[in-house]
Amino acid sequence: MADRRTCNVVILGVGFLFIFTAFTTCGNVEQTVVKSLENDTFSGSGYHSGYIAVFIIPSTWAFYFTSVLIGIGAAMLWTAQGHFLVENSEASTINRNTGMFWALLQCSMLFGNLYIYFDWNGRTEISDSSRKNIFLSLLVASVLGTLSFLVLRKSHHGEEMLSEEEGQSLLSTRVMYKHRANTAMQDAKSEFKTIFQFLKTKTIVLLSPCMAYSGLELSFYSGVYGTCIGATTQFGAAAKGLIGISGILVGIGEIVGGGLFGLLCKNNRFRRTSVVFLGMVVHFVAFYLIFLNIPDDAPVVFTTTTQKNPFLTPR
Repeated sequence: MADRRTCNVVILGVGFLFIFTAFTTCGNVEQTVVKSLENDTFSGSGYHSGYIAVFIIPSTWAFYFTSVLIGIGAAMLWTAQGHFLVENSEASTINRNTGMFWALLQCSMLFGNLYIYFDWNGRTEISDSSRKNIFLSLLVASVLGTLSFLVLRKSHHGEEMLSEEEGQSLLSTRVMYKHRANTAMQDAKSEFKTIFQFLKTKTIVLLSPCMAYSGLELSFYSGVYGTCIGATTQFGAAAKGLIGISGILVGIGEIVGGGLFGLLCKNNRFRRTSVVFLGMVVHFVAFYLIFLNIPDDAPVVFTTTTQKNPFLTPR
């Protein structure tokens, strides 16, 4: 059973590796790709990480529609991931399994962005053929990751037993499914009540600003930062290739940072508060360096590159 659980965790991590190789790479380059499209109907729109296939034959309505679907799908995917990881772990293996999953997931930042670097380095414009090749490759990776979930197996020791009421031969199938549906609805209502009760607790209230900041920071490095690099005139012909390099370095930072902070938290001399403050200082330094190196108009230019100069000019 332990071997099956470990295998499940590895397969889960590999599935997320393929899916997020496509997803994070798409998020890193999507705005740059949209800028290269010769279509005025795209200007002024908010382009979120859409379904990979939309970028092969792009259209405005598809960007919006698939962005909504991605938001709904992400909620279900991460909820299922957390439940499945816990189901396949014990108190003695949860840290190991979480570490294995995290390492595989964060490797997704490396491969797609490495492809972007080699394909875009030296380019000033993204051709239609290059765009289609990239997103077809990402689409294949995403499909492979989704299909890998079909290999996952149940980890519990026995099959779910029918209740005595459901096991009665006189009870029709329709009544059985109705009973299950009612039970599921009651469980859902109970879960929602529990969630709202948690929202009122002191711990969640104090954590809420941190969670909100995490969302803003994730949006910045996964979409805005790469776009700014690609639009910076001072980087010259290397600007588009540097988008891939920035994604790779973000991935390396997440892998090293997650492992380092995990080790620090295991050391009794370091409290969690110390780790949090260390992360805060690193964020301050990183954003200050970005402020010095990226022109003011980098996030907003659309049809051209930046016209303003950064405080520190690249050489």
